[in-house]
Amino acid sequence: MNTKTYNKQFKIAIPNKGRLIEETLKLMQTIGLEFDIQDRNLISNVKNASINIIHVRASDIPEYIQDGIVDLGITGFDLIKEKNADVEILRNLGYGETELIVAVPEKSNIKKITDLKNKNITTSYPILTAQYLKSKKIKANIIEVDGAVEITPLLGLGDAIVDLVSTGTTLRANKLIPLDTILESEAILLTNKKSLQKNKTLIDSLLIRIDSVLIAKGKVYIMMNAPENKLEEIKKVAPGLSAPTIMKLTKKNMIAIHSVIEKKDSWIIIEKLKQIGATGILIMPIEKMLL
Repeated sequence: MNTKTYNKQFKIAIPNKGRLIEETLKLMQTIGLEFDIQDRNLISNVKNASINIIHVRASDIPEYIQDGIVDLGITGFDLIKEKNADVEILRNLGYGETELIVAVPEKSNIKKITDLKNKNITTSYPILTAQYLKSKKIKANIIEVDGAVEITPLLGLGDAIVDLVSTGTTLRANKLIPLDTILESEAILLTNKKSLQKNKTLIDSLLIRIDSVLIAKGKVYIMMNAPENKLEEIKKVAPGLSAPTIMKLTKKNMIAIHSVIEKKDSWIIIEKLKQIGATGILIMPIEKMLL
């Protein structure tokens, strides 16, 4: 592809590594964008659309969007705030959930936030850390490090850390305990005002696809057979999006019912349906759903 052709292509920036890459690639595949991924290849051509996928560092994406280098991007909310980028947030994508927290060693004398006064705080988020300390009216020394923040207290580099935590496993492994939460983060779909105007039709089309995935997430499709005289009871237990689909069966006084329910409630609903008299209950995942 020559430079002239590349510059005309719609460009989507996604992380090339890290906690967001797996779910982001899965999302791109689910919304129908077909492209190959090769090591050291920073640009993937989408086979079925005039789109290039740009594989870059997640931390660079907010500024790429702000500067109009790419049209759409997916990165963490934490990085958008850290870069203080002028971008338009289109969707919270519901994966990559994490928290930016203040943590200290288990045996530290630091027991509350005010104890951070004049202490050394190591972090990969100096801007957010500075804003947090300012909001708490605390003066402390911020030491910026690039990765492996959790080990810095053990090395004597910091008295406390500010870092991302998903499960807390890394904190426990390094004998650290959380002191406060600065920010909650997840994967974000973002763009800039210029691209939003210039490429409105394409962006709207992609948003319809993405929304169909987001709506379907956490829901399952349920099918069952039941006595016709139990329909009203079943509708109360599994009402569906607006109304369940009802079909007559060849067996007298029996109907088939199809509905959509919340995945987290599925076992409770199934038990209630069995008690009412439903049989042949089948649960299926939903990949996409348009309302």
